[in-house]
Parts: sequence; C-alpha cells; structure tokens
Amino acid sequence: MARCRIRGYAVVVMDAASNPTTTIDGSSSDRAAADSALQRSREAFISHWGEMGSSWGVPRSMAEIHALLFIEGRPMNADEIMDRLQISRGNVSTTLRQLADWGIVTRVRQRGDRKDYFEAEQDVWNLLSLIVRARKRRELEPLLAALEDAKSLAIGASDSDTDDPKAVKAHVARLDSMNDALRRLDRLSDRFIGRGGKGLDVAVRLLASLL
Repeated sequence: MARCRIRGYAVVVMDAASNPTTTIDGSSSDRAAADSALQRSREAFISHWGEMGSSWGVPRSMAEIHALLFIEGRPMNADEIMDRLQISRGNVSTTLRQLADWGIVTRVRQRGDRKDYFEAEQDVWNLLSLIVRARKRRELEPLLAALEDAKSLAIGASDSDTDDPKAVKAHVARLDSMNDALRRLDRLSDRFIGRGGKGLDVAVRLLASLL
C-alpha cells in the first residue's frame, strides 16, 4: 500500500495484495457493483425461464441452458455451462443435442480451441417460431394422428351389434370437431411460422391490433 498526495488530498493506492476494487477515482468499485447487478439480472432471467419451461412441460435444465446461452449472447462450451448451472456433463451434452434438434441452438467452433461451443438464436421472433415449430412437430402432429386412429376404431364399432349407433355417431362427431379445430390451428401455424420469425411477428401484430 502506498500513500500519495494530489492537490492537498491524501490518496491511498492499494497494491495487488490489497483490495483490488478500490482505485483513486473509485471507478473499479462502481464497475464491480454494476457487474454484480448485471449478473443478478442474468440469474433472475435464467431462473424465471426455467420455471416457465417447467410449466410448459419442458425439463427445467433444458430451459435454463437455453436461457443461459440466450442471455449471455455469446458462444459457450459445455464446461462453462456446467460451471454456471451446476449440472452434470451428461445432462448438458444431452440437452444441447436436443436444443440443436429444435434449431434454437447452434454448434460453433472457436479458432484455436478444440472444444465445441454453442450459441442460441438471438432474434426473438425467429426463436419463438422455431419453438412453435418444434412443439408442433412433437405434440400437435402426433395428436392429429391419434385422433384419426380413434376415429377409425369408432367407424369400425359402427358395424358392431354391441354399440349404440347414435352413441357412435355422436362420438365420431366430437372427434371430427376436435380434429377440425386442431387442423385449422395447424394450417394457421404453417402459414405464419413457415415464414420464419417475420411471419410470427406479423401474426402477433395483427392480433394485437384487434384487441
């Protein structure tokens, strides 16, 4: 520690072994406080995104890994992700593959580094359209196929002497009603998400103008 005098004011200058955040003008201390606030904001976003993912049926670790990559806005490797989120390497590796399959995370390489790095889609509307497309493929399309199977079984039951024809007809009508509604949503989603993020942005703006 050294002591100097500037225009009549005694100023303590700390060496590297002392408090590294204290400088003559206090700028390092202010910067450290700002970094801490920024870090808390990032952690809050990751936590809330994880909670939202869980409510949607998405594993919390998957939602948090995606949130981390998105909010950091830079490529990160598996070791960094493990360290930040305190989760296992196997979980990180499996989740990154799934996120890549969804199209919302991309594998990239860093010059001079043999590790694989991953970065999240940063265009929000394109990101949301990719999520909608992935969930449509995983959930809506299998449901439509299941409705068709159920209808086929019901039509076969209409030839049976044990089933009331009126009950079968009403059952098929309910299946057709559900099938029709879901297929309309399917066509609507194809119309907008097929255009990428811009299409979804247009759809939301149109709906907002009607509210």
